Amino acid sequence: MKVLVTGGAGFIGSHIVEFLLENNIETVVVDNLVSGHKHHIPSGVAFYHSDIRNPDIDKIFMTEKPDFVIHQAAQVSVQESVKQPLYDCSENIMATVNILQSCLKHNVKKIIHASTAAVYGNPKYLPIDENHDLNPVSFYGLSKWTSETYIQLFAKLSGLKYTILRYSNVYGARQDANGEAGVISIFIDRLLKNESPIIYGDGNQTRDFIFVKDVAYANFLSLRNADNQICNISSHQQTSVNELLDIIYSLMTVENKRIYKEERPGDIVHSYLLNNKARKYLNWNPKFSLLQGLEETISFFRN
Repeated sequence: MKVLVTGGAGFIGSHIVEFLLENNIETVVVDNLVSGHKHHIPSGVAFYHSDIRNPDIDKIFMTEKPDFVIHQAAQVSVQESVKQPLYDCSENIMATVNILQSCLKHNVKKIIHASTAAVYGNPKYLPIDENHDLNPVSFYGLSKWTSETYIQLFAKLSGLKYTILRYSNVYGARQDANGEAGVISIFIDRLLKNESPIIYGDGNQTRDFIFVKDVAYANFLSLRNADNQICNISSHQQTSVNELLDIIYSLMTVENKRIYKEERPGDIVHSYLLNNKARKYLNWNPKFSLLQGLEETISFFRN
């Protein structure tokens, strides 16, 4: 079995690559290194420094002949999508269509696609299941939903199998503390610099935080399970930003201080996801509690 991982030098992608290698699966990485880092890729892994929007991506498929594609490469910032919708569209929709065309041309058996809770928009009920209405409130959510729709229609027209994984808020080692996507890494980074964490809104907004190693495990299981299914990948736990910061302070034993600013456009107030489908179809359960995940993440940033 050979798996091609797009975005394999990135935060989530590199953990997936490691998990595949630990399970003796031959792995190929394609990444443009805009947000990923080459040193995240283990030695010995075939690596192509390429943008998946480029038509030349077809040559990589021709050379490597992957059986499966795990598609992690994406523009993941809600705020960036609001500022630059055309860029977001290109990175998330056009790139996905390009990958899908190569999958068909080179007889890839299945694509596993990284999607997001942002496709649901403001929830009508909690916890959110996969049957919830899709009503994104950011271009990021819209581009991910559109990519999902392309994958499903490609599958219907061609027989290509897929699993779509809708992540809640992923955190862990290697997350970009300079970006806007990872509140936990940003908080930890600011505290290590003796700076006050910034909370947008009153801090009572809630999220569902899932550890990156649990996400990698879900992608691995998707290679053999949950054909043509959409599954939430989440902790199924609701944690407020204030509660999150309290836990981080207790683990880092630093002065408890924080700055509150106005909430940002496109941000959702409350969100947590039901993960019953992933348990049923993937036989997946999150193995890390929030406390365990935060301890490991803080240790990474300290080192």
